Amino acid sequence: MGIRAVVASGEGPARLTEVEEADLPEGDVTVDVAYSSLNYKDGLAVTGRAPIVRRPPLVCGIDLAGTVTDSSSPRWSPGEEVVVTGWGLSETHPGGYTGRQRVRSEWLVARPPGLTLAQTMAVGTAGLTAMLCVLALEDAGLQPGAEGPVLVTGAAGGVGSVAVAVLSRLGHRVAASTGRPELHDYLSGLGAAEIVARDELARDPGRPLESTRWAAAVDTVGSTTLASALRQARYGAAVAACGLAGGTDLPTTVHPFILRGVRLLGVDSVMCPTPRREQAWGRLATDLDPDLLDGMTTVEPLGALPRLAEDILDGRTRGRVVIDVRA
Repeated sequence: MGIRAVVASGEGPARLTEVEEADLPEGDVTVDVAYSSLNYKDGLAVTGRAPIVRRPPLVCGIDLAGTVTDSSSPRWSPGEEVVVTGWGLSETHPGGYTGRQRVRSEWLVARPPGLTLAQTMAVGTAGLTAMLCVLALEDAGLQPGAEGPVLVTGAAGGVGSVAVAVLSRLGHRVAASTGRPELHDYLSGLGAAEIVARDELARDPGRPLESTRWAAAVDTVGSTTLASALRQARYGAAVAACGLAGGTDLPTTVHPFILRGVRLLGVDSVMCPTPRREQAWGRLATDLDPDLLDGMTTVEPLGALPRLAEDILDGRTRGRVVIDVRA
C-alpha cells in the first residue's frame, strides 16, 4: 500500500497521490510523519505559482514532525520524536506532506520539552523564523524597556503572530502592522499594544528619513514596508528582515544606515546552523505562551492543502495552520 503525499510535478498545482516506500530518498533516518505546517513558501510550491520545487516530481512541505522508525545514525533511535524545518525540504529534497519521510540525521532537532508534536508544527518554519528574528534583535542590543515600540509587519501571518506573542511576553511594547481591520482584536489578544495600518507603511513619503518611531522591527513584507521601517527606526535600532510577501525590492537610501546607525539584519531559517536552531527552539518552548499558540492555530487535513495554499498566498489565513498528514 502506498504512502499518501502531496506531490508537485513541476507543471501546475501539486496533487494528492501516493508514493511507494521504495521511492523514499536517501538518508539515514526514517520518520513516520504526524504533522506538517503551512508556510508562505508552501503556498507557492503547492499552487505552482513560483518554482520552489527545483527537482520535480517532489513531495511538498518544508516542515515535518513525527517519530523515528528507523535510524542508522548513532544520534537518533526509533521512538524518538523529532522536528525538521528547512534544509531544502520541498525544494531539493522531498518534504513533509506525506505519512513517511527519510531525511539526513544532521537535519533533525529533538522535540522540545513542553511542546507537543502538533505544537512544534504550530510553530513550524514561521515560528522558528520569528524566534530567530528576536534572537537577532537581542544580539543587536534590544532589551525590554527600550524607547519606542517594536514594530512587527505582516503581524497577522504566521511569522508575525509568533513574533508579536513572543516580544510581548518578553516585556516589549509591540506595534502590530496589518491590512486587515477585522484582526485587530486577534492581534491585541496576542499582546500587541497598538495597531498600525498596512497602508501607513506602504506609502512612499518622498523623503529619505522620517520621524523616528521604532526601537526595533521584525519585517515579513519587504519592499516599501521594509523601507518605511528603516526610515522610521530610532538611532541605533536594528531591523530584522525575513520575508518578501510585499515584494523583493527595497526602495530606500543609505541615509538610515549612515545618519542614524540603523542596522538591517537578514534572517534565514532554511540553512540556519543546528546550534542556533536548538537555541531558538529552546526559547520558543519557554517564551511562547502555549495557550496563545493554540489560540492562533488551526488544524487541517492533508486534502485541504490546495485551498489552503491559495488562501495563504492571497492573505486570507490567520496565525498558524497545522497539517495533520494522517487525516
